Amino acid sequence: MNEEAKRIVHLAVYDQMADWEIGHAVAHIRNGHAHQHPGRHDVVTVGLTGAPVTTMGGLTVLPDLVLPELKPSASAMLILPGSDLWDADPEALTPFTSAAGIFLDSGVPVAAICGATAGLAREGLLDDRAHTSAVPEYLLATGYAGIAHYRSELVVTDGDLITASPTAPMEFARAIFAALDLYSPRVLDAWYRLFADHDPEAFAVLAEASHA
Repeated sequence: MNEEAKRIVHLAVYDQMADWEIGHAVAHIRNGHAHQHPGRHDVVTVGLTGAPVTTMGGLTVLPDLVLPELKPSASAMLILPGSDLWDADPEALTPFTSAAGIFLDSGVPVAAICGATAGLAREGLLDDRAHTSAVPEYLLATGYAGIAHYRSELVVTDGDLITASPTAPMEFARAIFAALDLYSPRVLDAWYRLFADHDPEAFAVLAEASHA
């Protein structure tokens, strides 16, 4: 993987994607402290086609590229947000879960939250990896064989795979930042304490880091 690819995170976009589940992750990936990395990370959106998609919040997103153009060698991570489509029409998003399998086989991280975990389950990608989701019954309904590896936690990281509950966008973001080495451990802890725990003392740590 070249240095440029290490700084490009690909975000899958599709109709009814849950804006709030990836909001913090996407915003802070693009605005991480530059002194902590040899260049700012960027986020590139990937659609099944080049047509605009409408998020659950009603925002219109025009994909930067189409899925067939996506290569693991040109990416630091693939993020899969939740969407009603994962349950209403799972076959429509199968190309993204197939891509996730290729990413994991290539040693490139994949981060999935909410309904996207069901998509990974249907693809067989959770059968042998520790993971989480909304509740175990949600994944059992897919017919997957990985229940022994289910963890009742907000977020689980197993090697290159990150999975998260739909109620854990902050924990999801923190796990993504850790996998990307976006912040030092001290700054990552302060980021979480400020945005998740509303700890005003954490702001001083972030301010100090931004001026280092």
